Amino acid sequence: MIKQMSKHDVLERFKDGMSIMYGGFGGIGTPPTLVKWLKESKTKNLTLIGNDAGFPTIGIGPVVCSQQAERLITSHIGSNPIAGELMQAGKLEVEFSPQGTLMERIRAGGVGLGGILIDVGMDTIVAEGKERVVVDGTSYLLEKPVRADLSLIYAKKADPFGNLVYDQSARNTNPLMAMAGRYTIAEVEELVPLGQLDPEEVVTAGAFVDGLVESEGVDWKWMWE
Repeated sequence: MIKQMSKHDVLERFKDGMSIMYGGFGGIGTPPTLVKWLKESKTKNLTLIGNDAGFPTIGIGPVVCSQQAERLITSHIGSNPIAGELMQAGKLEVEFSPQGTLMERIRAGGVGLGGILIDVGMDTIVAEGKERVVVDGTSYLLEKPVRADLSLIYAKKADPFGNLVYDQSARNTNPLMAMAGRYTIAEVEELVPLGQLDPEEVVTAGAFVDGLVESEGVDWKWMWE
């Protein structure tokens, strides 16, 4: 059985200086209850890893705006102007990674690969400082895998074993991040009895989940509309 965590349990997991992955795409699929608790924890010097910087009040945005992060590994920050202001002011280090590349780096971290080879950004600033590998006469850039101390993800349903089912596009980056966190907490809309989930609809196996939190409700469904 996977532990059903209280707010106190979750807050004890947040530590200064840790790396945290967060699921979601433009806020959709980001666990709002866990993000709210992360902001309330006032932990600092965090490395945040996710698709984007959210909006100022949606997704990971509130944590970014409260300057709890010193580093952000992401594909874009355009939907959160405050993230851009912090970056320009030297208060937030941002490592940009193309969206597909970032997700593959996270997948590589989750399955234990030593890295991935890509040809995106060859002979551009993207290639600066990166090792080149030649395979069958073709050069590639070596992109290193990404893991995190903690992954915060969102799912529609979970059973007591931690098997997860996602809701439409809210699935987005969550399954990859569930694998790549050394400790993974899933915020779920509904906890169902064992045996109620159809095995064919399970996307993330409970083996990748360490704790479950029942959601207090999402704040991003308006974006679907």
